Amino acid sequence: METIDTSAPIVKNNPRTINGWAFFDWANSAYALVITVAIFPGYFLELTSDSVNVFGFRMSDSTLYAWSIALAYMVIAVLSPILSGIADYGGQKKAFLRFFTTLGALACISLLFFTGMPTLWVGVLGFILATIGFAGGIVFYNSFLPLIATEDRYDDVSAKGFSYGFIGSIILLLINLLVIMKYQWFGFPDGLKAVPTAFVMVGLWWIGFAQIPLRRLPEDRVEKQPKANLIRKGYDELLKAWHSLKQDRNTVAFLISFFCYNAGVQAVLFLASTFAEKELKFSSAGLILLVLILQIVAIGGAWASAKLSGKKGNKFSIMVMLFIWTVVCIVGYYVQTGLDFYLLASAVGLVMGGIQSLSRATYAKFLPENTPDTASYFSFYDVMDKVSTVAGTFVFGFVEQLTGGMRNSVLALAVFFVVSVVVLATVTVRRMKSVLSPQS
Repeated sequence: METIDTSAPIVKNNPRTINGWAFFDWANSAYALVITVAIFPGYFLELTSDSVNVFGFRMSDSTLYAWSIALAYMVIAVLSPILSGIADYGGQKKAFLRFFTTLGALACISLLFFTGMPTLWVGVLGFILATIGFAGGIVFYNSFLPLIATEDRYDDVSAKGFSYGFIGSIILLLINLLVIMKYQWFGFPDGLKAVPTAFVMVGLWWIGFAQIPLRRLPEDRVEKQPKANLIRKGYDELLKAWHSLKQDRNTVAFLISFFCYNAGVQAVLFLASTFAEKELKFSSAGLILLVLILQIVAIGGAWASAKLSGKKGNKFSIMVMLFIWTVVCIVGYYVQTGLDFYLLASAVGLVMGGIQSLSRATYAKFLPENTPDTASYFSFYDVMDKVSTVAGTFVFGFVEQLTGGMRNSVLALAVFFVVSVVVLATVTVRRMKSVLSPQS
């Protein structure tokens, strides 16, 4: 058996390692696009009754779907800080990355057995577990960025990851759409019967391509011997990271700004298709085209944001994109035609990849130099991401319920971006110099 030397120093900016890291985005982004955006929502609503009974409570199938997403993200928001602390204390970053990848991929494949109301529990449970696997792996994936790249490469490397994700997910989506739309070529009686093949393909794609980063990323290093109570040690590592972070006003302000604008970003991404269908009467083919436009333009957006940040800095680049996001929400309130919305979707795609890529890279610059506890630090970022997603989608739904129109919800999201600009204006992007002790 080959013995891997985990004591050797990690070589940063190794092209093979960086490309391997980016392939994790290639692997798991297929789930984000194919399952959560393009195919599974419509399939779920098609197979379920308009009203369902869940533990004695009557709710619409769309509410059940939305709450399943919320539950999955809340579980990860609660667990990931603990798991991240354990990962840092016991040197288990890669082990957790492998665990969540396996959980998500197998749960995605299990959706094959969701065939109607009698197997509704399979669809709901499989979807929740797959989403937990997807969201749970991201914090550990992100935590490898400062371990494999130097600070001057964060923007480019982060953009490479998002670009790989967009490209890979588009390729698999096109393959899935070919099977579904040309179902007779593959021996299916109709398109609906062909849909479950997408769940299997996504699961296999996810776990298969994930083997590249799992082989190339640095091995786990147990620098501190784990004790019996790993949960307590996980909290200790998390508190250590928090005591370090809170001493830097810029880091706290950036996290607040990130929370605000990410709430708006995620609400737009999750609900753009719903808006197009309800307000503009988009067909299924039109929605698929919309998703493809978002993904394709986002590839260029991720790279353009990295180039802009290289010339003008991260803060300037994010401010520019927040201005565009604000304009998108205001224009979205008035949009009336499908062509207008396609143009608006192009603008969303341009800043969608850029804002997510630069946010990850910018936060990495706030981490203390040479800290081994990257998972604990990124857990704060991850929790902000998950909780702000819940906040943004809740506000969107609340405003629609209150006013009776989704256009008002889109306009309300502009407030998130305006607030984030005001807070971000106070931030100076610079790396913290040292890791502070918990008593600092």
